[in-house]
Formats: sequence, structure tokens, C-alpha cells
Amino acid sequence: MNVQIRQGTAADLPAVHKLVGELAAYVHATPQFTATQENYRADFADGFFHIIVAEDMATRQVIGMCLYNFVYSTWKGRMIYLEDFVLQPAYRRQGIGQRLWDVLKERGRERGCKLLKWQIVDSNTEAMKFYAAQDAVIEDNWYNGKLTL
Repeated sequence: MNVQIRQGTAADLPAVHKLVGELAAYVHATPQFTATQENYRADFADGFFHIIVAEDMATRQVIGMCLYNFVYSTWKGRMIYLEDFVLQPAYRRQGIGQRLWDVLKERGRERGCKLLKWQIVDSNTEAMKFYAAQDAVIEDNWYNGKLTL
């Protein structure tokens, strides 16, 4: 299978939005997925987030992605934050997710990041297995906070 991993462009945003919708359905959170494709277009154009995509070259379809941004850790300095990491089920266990992950880490290193952080919903056991295989530290002593603005 010929899959290209590349930096995403605005043309990829509809496919990325669809993948995020699939993730929201998988974790039973579809009602909370309210960002529109127009939100994606405006925020991507504004540089608010970046994407890395996996494209099946035979079909020219985006079949996976990492959506990330750069933030600052007062304890570590520059940090890359992975917001979503999605790979269509038919493409899993073929090394594509690992390739996406490796490019994401490289993007962080290129920008001088000291830390890569993300969240995992506790029901996503497949993601938990993947991150465990990456020697990731899954924290259980920090709680997530959020406030709708």
C-alpha cells in the first residue's frame, strides 16, 4: 500500500473534519463535536492549528491525520500539543499510525519543543495500547479542566 505522510493543506480540511467526526462517533461524543468546516477553514488560515495527513496514493484520499498546535509549558518551555490523531480502521496495524506519530514528533523537534502532550478518552483502549507502545507516560495525577466560553 502506497501511503504518503505529508503536511496538510487547506484542501485537506474537509477530510480532516470528516475524520474528527468519525472519532467523535467512536467515543460516543458526537453532540460535543460542534466545530464546522468553516471554523476549520478560518482557524487553519489564521495559523491556529496545523495538520499532518496520511494520504492513500491509490485513491488520493486522506485516511488519517494528526491535528496539533504549539503551546508553552511554564515548566518545560515549548510544547507541541496533539489535539486529535485519527486513522481509518481499515488502515490500522500497517505502520501508518507510527509514521504519522514519528512525523508529529519531528515537527515538535523542528520547533525546539521539549514536550509532546495529548489527552485520551478512557474508553479508547486501542489508543491506550498505541501510546503504551510508544513508552508514553499516561498521567493519573493531573485532572483536565475546561470552561465553555
